Amino acid sequence: MASKLLQRVAVAAALAASTAAWSADPAQDYPNRPIRLITGSPGSTSDISARFVAQKLSELWRQQVVVDNRPGAGGIIGAEIAATANPDGYTLFVGQIGTHASPQFLFKKLAYDPVKDFAPISLMTNSGIALVVNASVPANNLKEFVAYAKSKPGSLNYGSAGGGTSSQLSGELFNQITGAKLVHIPYKGAGFALSGVVSGEVQAAFLSTTTASVQVKAGKLRALAVLSQKRFSAAPDIPTAAEQGFPGIDASVWFGMFAPAGTPKAIITKINLAVVSSLKSPDAIRVLEAQGAEAVPTTPEQLGAFLKSEIAKWGKVIKEARIGVN
Repeated sequence: MASKLLQRVAVAAALAASTAAWSADPAQDYPNRPIRLITGSPGSTSDISARFVAQKLSELWRQQVVVDNRPGAGGIIGAEIAATANPDGYTLFVGQIGTHASPQFLFKKLAYDPVKDFAPISLMTNSGIALVVNASVPANNLKEFVAYAKSKPGSLNYGSAGGGTSSQLSGELFNQITGAKLVHIPYKGAGFALSGVVSGEVQAAFLSTTTASVQVKAGKLRALAVLSQKRFSAAPDIPTAAEQGFPGIDASVWFGMFAPAGTPKAIITKINLAVVSSLKSPDAIRVLEAQGAEAVPTTPEQLGAFLKSEIAKWGKVIKEARIGVN
């Protein structure tokens, strides 16, 4: 009798331990309420990428994923909010060069640490960076534009999504390599920079193929080059800077999903699997390519390693381009 009683006690204890372990797993019922996905300005590449992924995750989880646009300072405003959010998986952030690879070199005081204050989840999308000009600019290729810019040193402006973003860094790298002296005009996001070059407020801009593709196709902008060593698969008709005689101008716009540091690893894993599954779907590849982007899902570890390489790359570019620290 005593033996059977001990067996029952042991079984009950095992069940209790199993139940406790199950209930302690924060990913078991995640998500059970709406999720906030913080990103940049409306119409920007980060916004387009965020909305596509948010829709896919909402369908997969049957839970609303709300895109929260936070324009300004090249995405840093949104990054500050995300860095201090509750690390429970219900606040996520779409990061990029301007929020995670360059601001630590450009600002003496940054309210967050791009590495320590975030947990990588997955790379999401990658877009080529194109030099686009207003339709009134008398240049049909990169050599003609460089010659035109050199004939008017300091009088041509280029718009960017903000200080420290890939669009500004690309412009400064362009100036350094070509000898052009384009003047940087920062906007509160890529969508605003796009409007600036379409209206003629600035003559040029370095924007992602995703942001610029619609206006280029409509004839309101002229794409002179994509800043890469080989043509971008989502915009194959745009010649590269390298093939036009300017090797060394190599830049792209990438976006990755991050969570606040301290978010349980089980939740990070669950989100990663959902993001990767969404981005590998055939319709994701088709839709993103039509928007001038490509899906590049990764593991959290791969995003972490990629981020470190980007920090090293753009830190060097900033120093060589002598971009001021604020």
